[in-house]
Amino acid sequence: MRVLFAGLSEKSHLYCMVPLAWALTAAGHEVRMASTPALTDIITGTGLVAAPVGRDHGMHQAMALARDSQDEEFANWSRLGPGEVDWPSLRTRYELSVPYGFALYNDPVIDDTAALAQSWEPQLVVCDPLAYAGAIAARVSGAVDVRLLWSADVYGRARRTYVDLMSQVPPDERVDPLADWLDKRGAPFGVSCDEELINGHYTIDTLPPSLRPPSALRELSMRYVPYNGAAVWWDWLREAPERPRVCVTFGWSNTEAYGGDYVSVPEILGALAGLDIEVVAALPPRQRAALGDIPANARAVEGVALDTLLPSCSAIIHHGGWGTYSTALVHAVPQLALSTTVADLEWRGRSLEHAGAGIFAHHSEAGADLVLSHTRQILDDPGFASAARRLRDESAAMPSPRDMVATLEQLVAER
Repeated sequence: MRVLFAGLSEKSHLYCMVPLAWALTAAGHEVRMASTPALTDIITGTGLVAAPVGRDHGMHQAMALARDSQDEEFANWSRLGPGEVDWPSLRTRYELSVPYGFALYNDPVIDDTAALAQSWEPQLVVCDPLAYAGAIAARVSGAVDVRLLWSADVYGRARRTYVDLMSQVPPDERVDPLADWLDKRGAPFGVSCDEELINGHYTIDTLPPSLRPPSALRELSMRYVPYNGAAVWWDWLREAPERPRVCVTFGWSNTEAYGGDYVSVPEILGALAGLDIEVVAALPPRQRAALGDIPANARAVEGVALDTLLPSCSAIIHHGGWGTYSTALVHAVPQLALSTTVADLEWRGRSLEHAGAGIFAHHSEAGADLVLSHTRQILDDPGFASAARRLRDESAAMPSPRDMVATLEQLVAER
């Protein structure tokens, strides 16, 4: 079986795809990872086969120039279910997100990805939920189109709300920026937009079911398997810590894309200095070098994969990013998320809070007193750890990427 992975050109999104791509490769299938040239070395570094397409996007430059955009209302996709949003507001969100988000990521690669699919003829295309270039490629080649989520499926939920609201307004007021853009970009390949093109045939969701938004799409559950890039199991991680260990990290990808963090690492370390705990700040090299003096109960490290660190942790303080959040879930680590509201961050933070396994706070509130209070609460109340273990067990009961291979083989055979 020929399998084409089509992701956004973001390292963190690629890492979500690696375990399933490995499983398909190990099962004997031909796997190609289509992405912009900027990710070629990163893809090959995972042991997978890169298929460079198109040109690199300029999203990171735009993000660094507009750091406040993470907290703009149009960037928050967490509260867009039935009854949560009106037609003008949701229409405006699409009118902004299509040209300034979806198109900026996809336009540089649509033509080459579709041409690759025409020539190589994959039977299965695994897409990032916002990699509409992959959806066009699947339609061009007649492949089974499977979305592999890196978020709660707030985008699928919002699309269903949009279609429902659009049907309720007069015909002359109905606009669909997403469908119009996809019609235009797919036309050279004989592809027109419909809801199946947008939503795929199936959706692979790695969130535990209790943390997912309601969905009418055909969902396939798969256990999240962490992949953090190059990893070393350092000697100090091989023994249980003498005191409760708390990880502080704010994600490499987020820091790189937006030119810095939204909270102060030194302030957080200072807030935790008086606690009888061990604080491990997992930081990018440049951030660690600029840190200066740190409290006696803290250590700053770089090159430490969260998958090796979190099994020894009693709590984690982080930015809400998907990889960090999901890795903490599978290791049953209670979480304090100090986050923006972009994409699905509010949904996942609130869902975790409702489950009793963590606390969500907006980064603007994340002063020393709040961080200290919430960290104490998480460490002192055994209910947080108990709830985190329940979510870990719920995740562990889901099919592994290896199990998913058989399901995907069957779906292709039945196509």
